[in-house]
Amino acid sequence: MTTTTPLVALASSAVGALTGRRWTITDAASHVPPQPGLYAIYGDEQAWTDLGLTVTHHQPLYVGKAERSLVSRDLNGHFATNPNSTPRTGGSTVRRSFAALLRDALDLRAVPRNLTKPERFANYALAEGGDTRLNEWMHARLTLAVWPAPASMTVPLGDVETAVIVELTPPINIDKNPGKLAGLSRARAHMASEASRWRPKS
Repeated sequence: MTTTTPLVALASSAVGALTGRRWTITDAASHVPPQPGLYAIYGDEQAWTDLGLTVTHHQPLYVGKAERSLVSRDLNGHFATNPNSTPRTGGSTVRRSFAALLRDALDLRAVPRNLTKPERFANYALAEGGDTRLNEWMHARLTLAVWPAPASMTVPLGDVETAVIVELTPPINIDKNPGKLAGLSRARAHMASEASRWRPKS
């Protein structure tokens, strides 16, 4: 008889939750708990088309983890659902991936994250108006599922995340993913190069 390891059991639980009920970005604020866990981002048919992907309705576009709070990392960090939060692509790897793939569709241009001290161009931000357009697209096209981590969990959350990514192969995940989107790294590198060429207006 085979014995299920804690990691396998947790990953199975996470996959079940992350492939289950989803909420719109706006509605998610009423359902997502302020605790650690995993989240999965899904797109509607138009989202997959805009991203240059073959439509796959039951596959998430991205899976990520929140070590402290799904609310602060996911809803506020990625989607800026709190009226007091500002969408900041420079601080969100998933926003940078979406921005790279939607560069032409949304007329997005990369700039350094810190305009007063340009550096770390791989963590590019978006030129004026870009974050607003990206946020509007994300709110209109994406839905969200979450898996709150059990309070008694002894397995590192990152290990569970890895197992889920390997299982679901979300195309927007760059790390840990056997099914990552071909060309995503090139698209992000193009944005980073554009940010490196930014100069202040004289």
